[in-house]
Amino acid sequence: MEVGLLKDEIDKARSLAVLREEFIYDTAPFPSCHASTVVETEEGLVCAFFGGTHERHPDVAIWVSRQEGSVWIPPFEAANGVEPAEVRYPCWNPVLSQIAGGPLLLFYKVGPSPSTWWGMMTESTDGGRTWSEPWRLPEGILGPIKNKPIQLRNGDLLCPSSVEDDGWRVHFERTADAGRTWERTAPVNDGVEFRAIQPAILVHPDGRLQALCRTKQDCIAEVWSEDEGRTWGPMRAIALPNPDAGFDAVSLSDERYFLIYNHTVRGGDFPQAREMLNVAVSDDGRDWKAAFVLEKGEGQFSYPAAIQTSDGMVHTTYTYHRRTIKHAVIDPSSLGSHDMPDGRWPD
Repeated sequence: MEVGLLKDEIDKARSLAVLREEFIYDTAPFPSCHASTVVETEEGLVCAFFGGTHERHPDVAIWVSRQEGSVWIPPFEAANGVEPAEVRYPCWNPVLSQIAGGPLLLFYKVGPSPSTWWGMMTESTDGGRTWSEPWRLPEGILGPIKNKPIQLRNGDLLCPSSVEDDGWRVHFERTADAGRTWERTAPVNDGVEFRAIQPAILVHPDGRLQALCRTKQDCIAEVWSEDEGRTWGPMRAIALPNPDAGFDAVSLSDERYFLIYNHTVRGGDFPQAREMLNVAVSDDGRDWKAAFVLEKGEGQFSYPAAIQTSDGMVHTTYTYHRRTIKHAVIDPSSLGSHDMPDGRWPD
């Protein structure tokens, strides 16, 4: 196919697949936001993110917005980093998880930096309207770092986690009682061959788990587990670029896999590496096909979160220029696919 025709076809794919686009909020009592997370509850969608003066500022808190009908209510502060001694630390990277038959969980991090933060969590029993008194996770447990946990067949919650304090290393944490007690795996990479964090878990029909990881090696890396996340194989690169930026992935109900990510490498200008947000699909989690470009232009489109809701639609939220959070609804049945030889996005 001629290059121009292929570009037109991919542009058309976006118009067919994206059913709705909107901002979670237009105005807020803070100028900057980042790292959204989204979940479906019985009462509708809930989105959380961190917001404040700027990333790392002590006033950065966790904010929540709920969708009532088709309208997102204004965000409200659900948690902050105020310590008992009246010292305040910035909050980071919230992750929402709806336990089947249980509460809505909100994990987040508090601390001066990603290398020194600690894990916190709170829960809601009314669909995200109100939240419990937060509690600190046990020493060595951080909870899910960016991307959503998965609930295993036995009810355990498997959380994709990582550390940045002694090299970038991925591990996995498991709780059988909604965050009261925990188990943790050893790191699955050495932090040298791959400096990797922020895994996203995909579930395969044969029961194997695949985790895709952000790296500093200009690529997305993968690890696989055959025992529901208790042990993991070696980390390997896949043929997709990564500009040292967070992404998310979803196991679709039709047994395909959905990936939303920045199809660029970091290069010399970090913000430019996040100026294109892409959607890809795969039948096996390894051979990824280009679907469409969700965002492209000056500024930053980054840190997407994605879920498939009970009606089959994919919902994604992501950072929009660090000024607000954008929400898009995607029909996965409309996703086309185009080859990406050697991981090159088709122009």
